[in-house]
Amino acid sequence: MKKYFSLIGRFVSETDKFLLALITAASIFGVLMVHSTTRWQLTDGEVMWRDAKVMILAAVMGIILTLIISAIDYELIMKLWPIIGLFCVGLMVLTLAIGVAPDARPDAKSWLKFGSIYFQSSELVKIGFIITFSMHLELLKDNLNNPKSIVLLGIHALIPIGLVVLTGDMGSALIFLMMTIAMLYFAGLHIGFFAGGGILALAASPLIWMFIFSEYQRTRFLALFRPEEFPDESYQQLKGLNALGSGGFFGQGLFKGTYTQAGIVPESENDMIFTSIGEETGFLGCLIALSLLFAIVIKMIQTGKEARDFSSQIACYGVAAMIASQVVINVGMCLMVLPVIGITLPFFSAGGSSTLCLYIGIGLVFSIYRYNRSRSAVNFRLSRIASPFSEY
Repeated sequence: MKKYFSLIGRFVSETDKFLLALITAASIFGVLMVHSTTRWQLTDGEVMWRDAKVMILAAVMGIILTLIISAIDYELIMKLWPIIGLFCVGLMVLTLAIGVAPDARPDAKSWLKFGSIYFQSSELVKIGFIITFSMHLELLKDNLNNPKSIVLLGIHALIPIGLVVLTGDMGSALIFLMMTIAMLYFAGLHIGFFAGGGILALAASPLIWMFIFSEYQRTRFLALFRPEEFPDESYQQLKGLNALGSGGFFGQGLFKGTYTQAGIVPESENDMIFTSIGEETGFLGCLIALSLLFAIVIKMIQTGKEARDFSSQIACYGVAAMIASQVVINVGMCLMVLPVIGITLPFFSAGGSSTLCLYIGIGLVFSIYRYNRSRSAVNFRLSRIASPFSEY
């Protein structure tokens, strides 16, 4: 019995308790907001709407899953990267073949449906991409600024981005792109390559507008500048801005928001939940939510800085970039400075699959934290691992 208590004590002592407290606080805040934004749909006798129940289950299971993953040596996970990569490609191909689009996202057939459950494949593929791309960067780190290395890394990134674009989920494709840029930056890619990529993207923007974006996606952009010409497309964001602004500094009170409790803002429990946070908890509540998210990102970056091997450093930066980019885009959508492209606010927006997959990524960061504290430095060699993307 003493041995078991000793193991439990060691497990607790090696857990990143500060990050655990941050994600728990964010999850509790998120559950409260999802419950508040869905109360207007309750009928007599109902206490909680389905989305809130799913959110609670996903958060509890997610935290447990995070702790379980944290007990697994991250090196074992990272060494499985070829299998993880093949699984992710297979998952996206399956989604292309049988994927469905829920009523809220008719433009994106990027969900797999299991009975009444929807699973967004790209959410899990994000975590797989972080692992495989981190390992690829490990393999090429000594020749990172070699043009051939850039081509190989570009092909690697374009595989998931292209598959996600084919499902119609441009929002997730943008997150993959931002994760790629961030991981390359932290890996030490020369700034000139970023400048060159920006110039190419700018030159290709007319082609992307005409041939990649659908009519529905183009009108979402145009609605930002001419909302009066696109009342249907701008309705969600305009109502969201009204809700956000009506909260003042302290908000109208939890469960008391005029717009939120009337269900006026579409998807207020999901993509537009930040507007409900502003309406019911005010500027102060928005500041607390963003501070929690900012602290989570900074803590992950700090864990990456303290990691002993290159791939785990980049993996931590990748998870941090995933969360940071989703926060920036989601808040930008709610403030009507970016078009609505279906990006959720981490820990706050409703969605079981996105929440669970987020915790899988966090579990990897926890594992990196644990195994870099509990042992002496090791020589993690990758020279015997073959890669279809490596010339070295």
